[in-house]
Amino acid sequence: MTVLLARRRIAAVQQGVSTHSTEAPPALLPSITPRAIILGLLLMPVNAYWVTVAEVRWYSLDGSCLPLFITPVFILFCLAVLNLILNRVSPRHAFTQVELLVIYIMLVIGETLAGHDFVQNLFGVLGHPHRFATPENKWAELFHQHLPSWLVVSDERALRGFYEGDAVWWQSQNLVPFLKPLAWWGLWLLVMIFVLLCLNVLIRRPWTEHEKLAFPLILLPLELTRGQQSAEFFRNRLMWIGFGVAVAIDVFGGLHEWFPQVPYIQYIKQYDMRQHLQGPPWDYMGRFTTSLYPFAIGLAFFLPTDLSFSCWFFYLFSKLELIGGGMIGWKQAQGLPYLNEQAGGAWIALAISGLWAARRHLGDVWRKVATNTPTVIDADEPFSYRFAFAGIIAGSVGLIAIAIQAGMNVPTIAGFLVIFYLLSLAMTRVRAEFGAPHEIYFVNPHRLMVQIAGSRSMGVHNLTALSTTYWFNRCYRCHPMPNQLEAFKMTEYAAIDRKWLARTMVLATAAAILIAYWANLTVTFREGASARAQGFKSWVGWETYNRLRQWIEMPEGSDYRAILFMAIGAAFMFVLKALRFRFTTMPFHPAGYALAISFAMDYFWFAFLVSWLLKVVLTRYWGMKVHKEGVRFFLGLILGDYVCGSLWAILGPALGKRNYKIFI
Repeated sequence: MTVLLARRRIAAVQQGVSTHSTEAPPALLPSITPRAIILGLLLMPVNAYWVTVAEVRWYSLDGSCLPLFITPVFILFCLAVLNLILNRVSPRHAFTQVELLVIYIMLVIGETLAGHDFVQNLFGVLGHPHRFATPENKWAELFHQHLPSWLVVSDERALRGFYEGDAVWWQSQNLVPFLKPLAWWGLWLLVMIFVLLCLNVLIRRPWTEHEKLAFPLILLPLELTRGQQSAEFFRNRLMWIGFGVAVAIDVFGGLHEWFPQVPYIQYIKQYDMRQHLQGPPWDYMGRFTTSLYPFAIGLAFFLPTDLSFSCWFFYLFSKLELIGGGMIGWKQAQGLPYLNEQAGGAWIALAISGLWAARRHLGDVWRKVATNTPTVIDADEPFSYRFAFAGIIAGSVGLIAIAIQAGMNVPTIAGFLVIFYLLSLAMTRVRAEFGAPHEIYFVNPHRLMVQIAGSRSMGVHNLTALSTTYWFNRCYRCHPMPNQLEAFKMTEYAAIDRKWLARTMVLATAAAILIAYWANLTVTFREGASARAQGFKSWVGWETYNRLRQWIEMPEGSDYRAILFMAIGAAFMFVLKALRFRFTTMPFHPAGYALAISFAMDYFWFAFLVSWLLKVVLTRYWGMKVHKEGVRFFLGLILGDYVCGSLWAILGPALGKRNYKIFI
């Protein structure tokens, strides 16, 4: 089916869930109240500390690994229930939809920074090169002299308290060595996230208003914040059936975690199919697991059927590639069939195609920026286009200046930023259009740049400085840009002034950086990063500096086979797009190919297959009316899984036990 038909189908789902018009209501100034901002700022440290304890100390939540974060939805659910009570007993004290959404957006921004793949990773690399340097790994002689001392922590006493625990982080001997690195990384983060916000300002209108991308991940927050109309959602029987199914699964799973004699459906979480597929040729395909996460089945229901089909189809196709390649000897040719490089090319192609779709608008923006001619109106944008364009340029120059000070030359940091921005645009596009996971673990600027330019030509200074940025490029599950654009999309359903929202988001980002620092320092110095912190991201440090050691000890030139497969991945994306434009019944979606071969589908492909099958059966045999009614059930699946998973993540740390987690 065509992209247009897919969009219409998602729009039909939205209409089945919400009675709001898709037209942007007139702005009500001031629409963001002080109490919403204050409550958001008060709840942000609560949520960040909860996430840090659950993910770093106990490794028992992984709630920030999903495209729709778990704990902000749980807190919003609690506020929505409280609001229903307030609407009955004291309506004038009840929260408006705008206030609830602003609080939710601030919580999401806070978790983006405090989550699994962001500041937690930073603490995994800050002291790692000095704490774990040994004569055997030769880190000290290979790259210590090239490490920017102001971006890492080398003080032995502070690192002892950090890794061994039973220490207080605010004591001067512990805090002072961390201050300068954290200040510089905080500045980097603030500037980088502001640049991403400005990029969102430039692409917001063509993606949200012209193409009307679906933004399925905002449906549940919108339903929970509709004030008195939310009562309709909470009274819906199908929603509570879905909610109950998810809760029942999680209750038995949680009890089984602590009492193994309690029965549990083992196929819900990662079930290793390799135990049934042993020996050649199955050995060639690597990891192969299935899962039936309730939230994943619920989220996949809001994807177009051609995308959910493409996700699991191309995932299985990639396994066939590995099997076939192994049978003909590719296993001996290191790297083949270069699935990660295919994915890199595919994601870059997704970004380019997204920019191409917005080319007319971006051309108008450029003419307005360059000549100030009224080619496009930006009065209702978060920032003026001139300010956004200036923010991108000034922010990028600031990042380049910091990177040069750290030891990178201009071509290296420029190449890094271009690839990072393109990947950010691609992930934002996929989230906006489909709400799909975008965990592209093996696709990052570092890998692509070294394969294209070669580690030999880049030099030790560039490689060392570049490696210090690996922590926020290892995996993009907590990427800020998709969450920013989803927040702007919410302004079309509630009377939120975009300019005030942008200012609130900048304030929340600055606060979130400090809060994430506080939460991680508190947990690690108390528990010990290497002592009791079961989820501490030490593997990020090992990956960062062992890979740097390999680059230095075994320098290589450009990997032309990798470059070829990047081009193949990009070309295949463009071919799929051309075929979809030419043939209306084309079942393959380009984004499904990019998602399936880049680790994003390793955890979810089977849940997507099940959801796709349920959706096809509902629409084919019972029609769109039943399909729309079924939307409530799948929203209930997501909500029930998130609520019960959050309750386990409270109960477990409170009892001093590692609890059942609803993901991984």
